[in-house]
Amino acid sequence: MERKRKMKNETPKKIEQKKTVPKKTAQSKAVSKKKTQKTGNGKKKVSAKKKRKVRRIRNSICLGLVLLAVFFVMLAVIKIVKPSLLTKDYFEVQGEAVDASKPDIDVKLLTVNPYSRPGTKTEKIKGIVVHYTANPGAAAIANRNYFEGLKDTHETKSSSNFIVGLEGEIIQCVPTWEIAYASNERNIDTVSIECCHPDESGEFLEDTYRSMVQLCAWLCLKFDLSEKDIIRHYDVTEKICPKYFVEDEKAWENFHKDVKEAMKKAK
Repeated sequence: MERKRKMKNETPKKIEQKKTVPKKTAQSKAVSKKKTQKTGNGKKKVSAKKKRKVRRIRNSICLGLVLLAVFFVMLAVIKIVKPSLLTKDYFEVQGEAVDASKPDIDVKLLTVNPYSRPGTKTEKIKGIVVHYTANPGAAAIANRNYFEGLKDTHETKSSSNFIVGLEGEIIQCVPTWEIAYASNERNIDTVSIECCHPDESGEFLEDTYRSMVQLCAWLCLKFDLSEKDIIRHYDVTEKICPKYFVEDEKAWENFHKDVKEAMKKAK
């Protein structure tokens, strides 16, 4: 009996203990839900960041490819329109226009020597320098032979790539890829042309002038230059050379126009 009573007395205590076990409240459920939501939001944010990063990388690659394509297109255009821009070394343009515009040239190269043909290589040709012989009435061949004789006389250092004669004949004395002693500090990047004249005025005969225009037009096409790249010896050193073109600026302007027109016809 006593044992039964004890069991009866213990039962309520066990029930009481069960009642005291903590249960999840509405508040704790809400907190748990918020934590779950935060975790989900965090994952979404990381995923969004990754997507943005991938998008930026993809856009950068696309932009790089576009710029690369534009660069190669520009190179192709320059190669066609202005090929000399792609090099710093001696350069010649090849093509039908160049060949068609080439005048008759009598090649009589000077002997390589320190006084008129040193054999020094030129850089990229950036200009054409026009001179006059300052030797009234002398023919082109006489001026060429004078340059040749300097190897023996050692009188001075002087020469020219080309000489245009009184009858329009053109003699080449020095290759265009070698310097001539004609234009001082511009020897290294220019081609020089000495032009014969009949008297002290320095004015050129019609045949001489015509050959000068044709020769300059051909050289401009050959070296990818314009008529503006044709200069006078005067423009380098202020020496009165060529005298006629220094004293008559209008005649010099007309010469540029005539060369430009000759280039157009060749193209």
